[in-house]
Amino acid sequence: MSGAALGLEIVFVFFLALFLLHRYGDFKKQHRLVIVGTLLAWYLCFLIVFILPLDVSTTIYNRCKHAAANSSPPENSNITGLHATATPGPSQHPCFKPWSYIPDGIMPIFWRVVYWTSQFLTWILLPFMQSYARSGGFSITGKIKTALIENAIYYGTYLLIFGAFLIYVAVNPHLHLEWNQLQTIGIAAANTWGLFLLVLLLGYGLVEIPRSYWNGAKRGYLLMKTYFKAAKLMTEKADAEENLEDVMEEVRKVNESIKYNHPLRKCVDTILKKCPTEYQEKMGRNMDDYEDFDEKHNTYPSEKSLVKLHKQVIYSVQRHRRTQVQWRILLEQAFYLEDVAKNETSATHQFVHTFQSPEPENRFIQYFYNPTVEWYWECLLRPWFYRILAVVLSVFSVIVVWSECTFFSTTPVLSLFAVFIQLAEKTYNYIYIEIACFLSIFFLSICVYSTVFRIRVFNYYYLASHHQTDAYSLLFSVMLFCRLTPPLCLNFLGLTHMDSSISHQNTQPTAYTSIMGSMKVLSFIADGFYIYYPMLVVILCIATYFSLGTRCLNLLGFQQFMGDNDMTSDLVDEGKELIRREKRKRQRQEEGENRRREWKERYGHSREDSTRNRNVHVDPKESSLSDLSTTRSTSKYTRANNRTERDRIELLQDVEPLDFNAETFTDDPLESKSERYQPGGRYLSMSRTGIFDDV
Repeated sequence: MSGAALGLEIVFVFFLALFLLHRYGDFKKQHRLVIVGTLLAWYLCFLIVFILPLDVSTTIYNRCKHAAANSSPPENSNITGLHATATPGPSQHPCFKPWSYIPDGIMPIFWRVVYWTSQFLTWILLPFMQSYARSGGFSITGKIKTALIENAIYYGTYLLIFGAFLIYVAVNPHLHLEWNQLQTIGIAAANTWGLFLLVLLLGYGLVEIPRSYWNGAKRGYLLMKTYFKAAKLMTEKADAEENLEDVMEEVRKVNESIKYNHPLRKCVDTILKKCPTEYQEKMGRNMDDYEDFDEKHNTYPSEKSLVKLHKQVIYSVQRHRRTQVQWRILLEQAFYLEDVAKNETSATHQFVHTFQSPEPENRFIQYFYNPTVEWYWECLLRPWFYRILAVVLSVFSVIVVWSECTFFSTTPVLSLFAVFIQLAEKTYNYIYIEIACFLSIFFLSICVYSTVFRIRVFNYYYLASHHQTDAYSLLFSVMLFCRLTPPLCLNFLGLTHMDSSISHQNTQPTAYTSIMGSMKVLSFIADGFYIYYPMLVVILCIATYFSLGTRCLNLLGFQQFMGDNDMTSDLVDEGKELIRREKRKRQRQEEGENRRREWKERYGHSREDSTRNRNVHVDPKESSLSDLSTTRSTSKYTRANNRTERDRIELLQDVEPLDFNAETFTDDPLESKSERYQPGGRYLSMSRTGIFDDV
């Protein structure tokens, strides 16, 4: 079992990263390099978090081995054989090998490969890929050129920071520049920037995660917040549709101005491929598209303007698609919460849905998660489960805040994480050590990473589930993950006093801290910033508890959900009306479908039988004459016969109510679908050949 635990966790973490990427990314539409880079970065970050507890247990075993080897033999040293090897060490406990022990020499190589690969991704490759994916260039060379120009300032800033640390070491007479020290300076610079972000995100997550579960037990609160989100999302959805219309209008003008033999026509065709299908059909080429582009002295857009337009098309189409999907998901969530509110007073204890799920459910799930089980879980057990979970998470948050403020104290040991690990170290209970370490670092990771998933920067960057996250947001998130994970692990080792620079003990360090080098090269960071800056998490937790950031954003004009605000109440009422309108619309659709199904079941078979009997008793001569007459008459009376047939079909169809929000109205709804457009996106009025056929 020496390497089995390491191998199992490597495989498990890979599938975890793949699951998250499948949830937020889109394998079919996004570039393969973006998919591979995101998967690799998430995989390495999660791998560090999951493997670190094994490193801690292995280090404790190595310390015990080292202490037993250096201790003097007991007085009864004449006893040999098996009894002598089982003699306890100085701590009066045997140094038995843990089940997850990793052989010597594997962990340092493993950490070195994982750490430097993640740093190469976050500081060099991922920023370049981010600019490359966001670029609107039409060739690989153009995209690479744009990415290099955009990242020149980015790379120059970090080289300036690294140069400042380098000058500090060169000026200090007590330090001599060596390769290991230069490596430590680079690690210290990266971890300092990561620790700065870590404390900010951790202070928010320690309060917001327990509070979100506590509020999740309040049905009224969740429903009001859903109405609030619906009002905001409708505004964003309307803005996205308007933006898409404006961009498509510009594309239409460019498409009409640049003809088939223009040198930039390939660029226009590339832009058209990124447009939605309905707009591609509307912007089909006209007959005059085959004119020479130099016959008319028109002003044509430049390649630079087409690159800018291409970039706008990619962003507007992605935003429009994302808001459409999020609106449908939010509607389902609102309908379900309203169903829960109605079923809470049910006397039959059977959960009844207003609308059936459009996707067929698994039979296994239907058997075990039947309406009775669903009622007890949603209406009775789930609120209490969320309250208990919120209390447990609050206790964890208090432990983290206390340990962040006291982890530098070694005599006495005040950090609760260090107390728990040291108690387990005395008894060499490796399973308890690994479980305690895993739960601690997992909770810290959840607080930090969940905040990354909630960050939203002006609707330009944020992670959206159901495959709606664009490439720029995916790469931005993995860059944050790679920058936050190393300082997160160092902070955890400091909380548990496994870092010798914190505990000030001459003990064997973990394999993870060995590749970081000694931070004593930069004493003002090791003894100052790393010790006192994490204490600011208390101030950030207080600010998050009183929602100071939310109130500030609300004052600046960014609507945030606040229960005691007039603007929030207005948006809740607006969202409630929007949900009610969508609910009525869906009910009318379902009623119409049910009525059509009933008409078809009631009269469909009788019509088919009568038609079949009529065809059987027809004379062959009469049928041939009727076919000939029909052929002659269809050429003259096509529109009349079509109208008669449509009227006959309309009698069997349910007439849908008028939608006064529609853009266009037609007298004949059946005619609007068949006569308005023709293949290729041309209007019928523009391409009809026989206008006077009815005369």
